[in-house]
Amino acid sequence: MQFMTSLRFGEFSYAEEDVIFFPRGIPAFEQHNNWVLVGEEDNAIKWLQNIEDGELAVPVTTPDAVMADYNAKIPEDELDVVGSKNFADLALLIVVSIPESAPWELTANLRAPILVNLKSRRAVQVIALNEEYPIRHIVFPEDVRKSMKAAHLAELATSASSAEEA
Repeated sequence: MQFMTSLRFGEFSYAEEDVIFFPRGIPAFEQHNNWVLVGEEDNAIKWLQNIEDGELAVPVTTPDAVMADYNAKIPEDELDVVGSKNFADLALLIVVSIPESAPWELTANLRAPILVNLKSRRAVQVIALNEEYPIRHIVFPEDVRKSMKAAHLAELATSASSAEEA
């Protein structure tokens, strides 16, 4: 068992077999090759936490959490990078962007999924051949976004009035 401290999760442990190796890194983080998937079990959003840099974590989710009929077409040479063409060995993750001050504006990058070989633990972020998939797919429907924003504003108003009373 290995231990590390991260900015987001504090100290946590992971097993060597939990490490996902990105031979090319992740775009913008090419020098960071070793990652683990962490997060609350009941939350659809997990984090790829870099084990070489405790400050570096990327939020991800499964495609079905974002789009039920997601069907990324993966370039064949990318299958070679992860070492399998057997779809039973493979999984996809989708990088999400969560604006800290407006989480209701959550978007998902459907154009560039992460392909993971579940057996070898090798992974690569790929550009799907599906040109119709956007880089910034809005995850929540408009009514849900409005409701989340209203609840947030109500919470802020309650906090402000509590602070004034104190």
